[in-house]
Amino acid sequence: MNYKNKKASLVLLASAVLTSFSFSPIDKPVERKDVMVAAWERAKAYTKEYLDAATEDVYSFKPTPEMRSFSEQMHHLAVENYILTNAAVAGVASPSTFRDIEIETLKTKAEITKAVLESYDFVIATIKGLDDTKLGNPVKIFNKFDTTVEDGLSKAFEHQTHHRGQTTVYLRLKGIKPPKEKLF
Repeated sequence: MNYKNKKASLVLLASAVLTSFSFSPIDKPVERKDVMVAAWERAKAYTKEYLDAATEDVYSFKPTPEMRSFSEQMHHLAVENYILTNAAVAGVASPSTFRDIEIETLKTKAEITKAVLESYDFVIATIKGLDDTKLGNPVKIFNKFDTTVEDGLSKAFEHQTHHRGQTTVYLRLKGIKPPKEKLF
């Protein structure tokens, strides 16, 4: 074997050895769960900044008649935090149901804010209470979508991010600068 072939073989061997080890801090179940909790805590703080930035009149504002109001967007986000978390983590008892936080019963900025933040607390407590070995367990979301507990919680996270992001437009249309992005 010539020098060039030996060098190529050593590079391939080193690459194989290095890629067989993971240097990612999120490979262990406990650490993955900790990363999820931190992301949800950050999302809660970020959403609170949106709730705080909106004035009372923004809460009832609809950019178009067909769209939800700011308040309705945040209400939807809260309700789905409960529903999607329950769907992803079968058997977890929710302290709230859709009927408990009906939009008609939430009249003020303070009431909406409280309901939304409590929904984040529920998700965070649920994740913290999960057995780490259950993250990879299969679940069927809405009796339709096959996934895992961890992926179901990821879908819930994606959902709340989507609806919070929609409210950026509401704030801008009312002349309010949205909170600075919180990626970390």
